[in-house]
Amino acid sequence: MFMYLRSLKEALQFHALSIKSGRRPPVAAANNLIHLYSKHGLTHDARKVFDEMPQRNIFSWNTILHAHVAAGDFDRAKAVFDSSPCRDSVSFNTMISGYAHSGDESDAVELFVRMQSEGGDAARVDEFTVSMMLNLAANLGGPVFGREMHSIAVKTGNDSSGFVSSALIYMYSNCGFFPDACRVVDDHYCRDSFVKNALLAACCREGEMGMAREVFTRNPDLNDVVSWNTLISGYVQSERDEEVVEMCVRAIESGIRWNCYTFAALLSACGALRWSKLGKEVHGRVLRDGIFSNPYLSSGVVDVYAKCSEMRYAERVYRVCGQGNVFATTSMIVGYSTKGDMLSARQLFDMLPNKNFVVWTSIISGYAKLQRCEEAFILFREYAVTTFPDSVILVVMLSACATSATVGAGKEIHAHMLRTRTTFDEKATSALMDMYCKSGVLSYAKRAFERFSTPDIVVYNVMIAGFAHHGHDVEAIELFDEMVDRGINPDAVTFVALLSACRHRALVERGESYFSSMIKIYGIEPEMDHYACMVDLYGRSNRFEEAVAFIERMPVEPDPIVASAFLSCCRNVEATRKVEGKLLGAEGGGDPHGGRYVQVARAYARGGLWAEMGRVMREMRGREVKKVAGCSWVHVAGGVHTFISGDRSHSQAEAIYRTLDCLTGRSEEERNEFFLDV
Repeated sequence: MFMYLRSLKEALQFHALSIKSGRRPPVAAANNLIHLYSKHGLTHDARKVFDEMPQRNIFSWNTILHAHVAAGDFDRAKAVFDSSPCRDSVSFNTMISGYAHSGDESDAVELFVRMQSEGGDAARVDEFTVSMMLNLAANLGGPVFGREMHSIAVKTGNDSSGFVSSALIYMYSNCGFFPDACRVVDDHYCRDSFVKNALLAACCREGEMGMAREVFTRNPDLNDVVSWNTLISGYVQSERDEEVVEMCVRAIESGIRWNCYTFAALLSACGALRWSKLGKEVHGRVLRDGIFSNPYLSSGVVDVYAKCSEMRYAERVYRVCGQGNVFATTSMIVGYSTKGDMLSARQLFDMLPNKNFVVWTSIISGYAKLQRCEEAFILFREYAVTTFPDSVILVVMLSACATSATVGAGKEIHAHMLRTRTTFDEKATSALMDMYCKSGVLSYAKRAFERFSTPDIVVYNVMIAGFAHHGHDVEAIELFDEMVDRGINPDAVTFVALLSACRHRALVERGESYFSSMIKIYGIEPEMDHYACMVDLYGRSNRFEEAVAFIERMPVEPDPIVASAFLSCCRNVEATRKVEGKLLGAEGGGDPHGGRYVQVARAYARGGLWAEMGRVMREMRGREVKKVAGCSWVHVAGGVHTFISGDRSHSQAEAIYRTLDCLTGRSEEERNEFFLDV
């Protein structure tokens, strides 16, 4: 007597007994054996049972067919399918599903067409067939084929199925026809959780979070954990992180138990919001629920601490479970790079066997932000050998070129973007303009600017600042007037650039006019940079009294930047003493930069107070404060060579200084010859 077998152990025992007794198992028992063997990966044993069956029914053929499809053996699966004397909807659906999941889309479509022509009454197109073909159309991005499947669903009466409605919504949404996805189901019909979740996911993919919230609030009894996680994930993708936290709290209040997807979304929001305290609470909850071994959650915890600059906590978590987790390692590299700890970041970077785009971008960005552009260039060249750089990393490299004024490398990147037809969005074009402006190639920057049909405030600011920095005050002012005529209101950055243009050419009246309009017309509160520009403008124009009066009218206490600008034009001893307290008091707390000490000393020297100058310099030496030496660099044969005054650390220093002495000697000889001729 046959009893239904529920486990592999029972199947093996039953099979052994039947072999010992010499009696073949009945058809139902054999089918059960085939199912259990294939379920546990014993396809060979399942096939042996099938081959030894004296009689087979439709379930026998479908079970062994499913076994071969599950094992990925499509040659044998096709042989079984073709030799089966009784094919039904299950037979066709099993093969179509196998082809679709293995990437053989053409075979899946061909078999579907064959099903319609050869299937007959036993192999009718059912809701599972239509759902699979709709999902196939969605993944291929084929709206025409998807619409054909929609009509077939209507003709076969399967369009009322919840599975088919869900697949239709997914297909239209994935193919870019969101309005059609919404029309699949009307308000009164959305009583199926599958359909509701599909429509909710479509709204989130489209970024229509208002509509998603509306769908979510309708028929609240249908909301399950999938509904909550779908809406929460939509807020994550839309970077509405505070609403992510809000919905997670509401989920608990509604009796929904958080799962791995909920925790992952909440950790992502904590990192984006830099909410370290909440991140620690979520970390504790993950540990308490015993799901910390999930690699996505452990890496999410590391990511929260890294983004919140809590690297000590991030290191602890990483040591426990993050090593070997690519996502956690990536978060650590991003965290170290953001904090400027490039030594630690580089150690982890070099240890990674497979480096993804985020890792490369983070490490290169870290070096670029610290103005260690040579390392950034070396890594970029290494990256570009094996990977096609996208616009994000190219923008980072353009910023590095702007920092180091490496116009040659910047032009190479520009040429690469043109050659590969990289999309020139506003961010990329602004970075390109900034690089050319800071490198002094204003003609190229202007060409990039002219590519914009409707430039925004950021683009205008970059170009105005470029003109101002290089003394093109007329062009900067004309561009500002053009921007205002287009109805674009300037911001604080715009006025810093304008005032800089005025101070370079000592245009006092125009600078005063812009400063006044900034406050009275545009309602922009002046910042210290604006005050410093005005003080410097008066100083360059030798209007010391007006500079003093301006500082006295300031509604805020001048900071060291304003004081430094004032000191550049100061000729009054008493005023210098007042400024000294502000400048050196700001640096007396241990700041190693000594440029302001030198500036104060020079101010005393201009007034002839050599004793005061000596006192300031002795104080500077006593505090062991050093002025950061200026440096210059030159690009030779693809390499960057940096030089500091009196520095002999270069590997070819002796040859360089011999050449320099030779050039200096020749210059002296030519100068003497010139004076003799005169």
